[in-house]
Amino acid sequence: MQQSKYMKWFAVAATIGMLLILLGGALVTKTDSGMGCGRSWPDCNGSLIPKEITTEVFIEFSHRVVTGSVSIIILILSIWSWRKLGHVREVKFLAFLAVFFLVAQALIGAAQVLWGQGDFILALHFGISLISFASVLLLTLIIFEVDKHFDADTVHIENKLKWHTIGITLYSYIVVYTGALVRHTNSSLICPDWPMCNNSSLGLPDNFYEWVQMGHRLAAALIFLWILYIAIHSIKYYKKQRVIYWGWIIALIIVSLQVIAGMLVVLSRLNIILALCHSLLITLLFGLLCYMILLVSRSNQNKA
Repeated sequence: MQQSKYMKWFAVAATIGMLLILLGGALVTKTDSGMGCGRSWPDCNGSLIPKEITTEVFIEFSHRVVTGSVSIIILILSIWSWRKLGHVREVKFLAFLAVFFLVAQALIGAAQVLWGQGDFILALHFGISLISFASVLLLTLIIFEVDKHFDADTVHIENKLKWHTIGITLYSYIVVYTGALVRHTNSSLICPDWPMCNNSSLGLPDNFYEWVQMGHRLAAALIFLWILYIAIHSIKYYKKQRVIYWGWIIALIIVSLQVIAGMLVVLSRLNIILALCHSLLITLLFGLLCYMILLVSRSNQNKA
């Protein structure tokens, strides 16, 4: 049964809101605005509304306001979809994940403000938000009944592609973590060249920060090659299942743009627009890969 336009509007607002949370968090990190509100949370520098507005205060405070507002929208959407669409197999699980990981990322952010956290813990912040985004995105697709439009509820996926789909999705999370680690360890410009750390030298990285940067580049190269392989396989064997066919073609396009954006971020010396595009692309890619996992689940159900 087609869902009400109000639920659809809520779903769209929640999805866009989660994108804004992710990009806002990336902006906070990339501009070193995390302490814009000092050691105060949830207030800002001891006041509910900051008395002195600097660039850092504006970025951090705006991120908190957006996170709080979107959290309310997601909570309403989760309860609404749970009650109205609870009969759909994935809805309750996705609703729970959306709220749970949204709260988790907020608590990690609060802990960083109040007590500080190590770089390896902070690198989890973006990845946790990513799971919440993917959950909201999949809820939105279910609400819009995308499965029916693309016959996604009748897909049949071979075991080989199933394992590749699961593997690449899990691996993409490692790529996300290494990218976040680059930012939080201030390793973004430790390597001035691309694709090598120093194109005039082919030796191994000299220090921890170069290892972090080059480790992320290697991880990004591997995910590009892996998705390229899956896309070629899908083009060869899944032309008649257009949701699989186009899903992996779009994934290949996104990961290609992701690699280009990563290169330009380094060559432009951390241009903020390019850096945010880099974060946006990996967010969209992870959301798409999670949808492909949903299709694998549907395929298993159909087989049973």
